Amino acid sequence: QVQLVESGGGLVEAGGSLRLSCGASGRNFNIYTMGWFRQAPGNEREFVALITWGIGSTYYADSLKGRFTISRDNAKNTVYLQMNSLKPEDTAVYYCAAERFGRDGQNVGNYDYWGQGTQVTVSR
Repeated sequence: QVQLVESGGGLVEAGGSLRLSCGASGRNFNIYTMGWFRQAPGNEREFVALITWGIGSTYYADSLKGRFTISRDNAKNTVYLQMNSLKPEDTAVYYCAAERFGRDGQNVGNYDYWGQGTQVTVSR
């Protein structure tokens, strides 16, 4: 079982930055991919970015490339999402998730563990 805890959300003005963190812990720790997703009110949960735990390969939603950066610190079992040039449309609850088998990391249904989410609100 893996527990994921997000932090770093909050209220920021448009154009500002935030860094989200996701700490992972638990027994039988065997993660292949860590992903970030977000969900705005009335919308489905959507893919933001992913990073493979071993090699550190990254992949981003096309619309977010250049503004968001995912990274990891294996020693701390922590994944980060640096978000720059934030826009009001980035407002959502942001979730981190862990996947164990190397499946399609853009598919929300392929993740085995989820954090509780952290709210990001970007004001105009």
